[in-house]
Amino acid sequence: MIQRRHLSLTYLELEPAKPENAPLMIMLHGYGSNEKDLIQLAPSLRPEFRYISARAPQEMDFGMFGWFPLEFTPTGIRVDHGEAGRAVEQLIGFIKEIIAEYRPAGNKVFLMGFSQGTVMSYLTAFHAPELLHGVIACSGQLPEKTVPNDALKPALKKLPFLVMHGSFDDVLPIAKGLASKAWLEEHVEDFTWREYPIAHQIADSGIELMCSWLEERLPLPEKSK
Repeated sequence: MIQRRHLSLTYLELEPAKPENAPLMIMLHGYGSNEKDLIQLAPSLRPEFRYISARAPQEMDFGMFGWFPLEFTPTGIRVDHGEAGRAVEQLIGFIKEIIAEYRPAGNKVFLMGFSQGTVMSYLTAFHAPELLHGVIACSGQLPEKTVPNDALKPALKKLPFLVMHGSFDDVLPIAKGLASKAWLEEHVEDFTWREYPIAHQIADSGIELMCSWLEERLPLPEKSK
């Protein structure tokens, strides 16, 4: 595993056996975590992929990072929407850098997010679906203030989504996942949902599902030409 700092975000990289034009997965950790978190799942996922685990830009404490500020109140989590908008602009820029750096198959990437990283994955899909092959969204929620209403981008409608949530999640309750499910079922053509009897985490059987879901959606080599 290699740590890189030469692009706009620091990231950890796990290379595939055949690195040239390998399909690429960018992993986005949750609030208060770092790039060492989700990359631990990479060896259990599809071996064809190059895995990039990005560090969020806002340092909270030693070893703790966030994509944008959150305030935890008695009535729920309060989001700084201005900072969230700036964070997604920075992430989209980073994704473009990654595509130029590694030239993945199809010149697009998959996103995998957990918690706040899922929010960032949704925001990226809404703003720049043309950069993506698919989104894996774990234990997150839709960014309610920026959900598209009228004219959805055609690329978003065609974008595959795999959404997973724990029925005992006490950080982002299952209602958040079910709201995402309801919206995506109505607005995208390729949608997969799974609910697991777990808390704010990723189930082992969820990792197995990610593998099969990714295998079915691997970009064909001719698409990278």
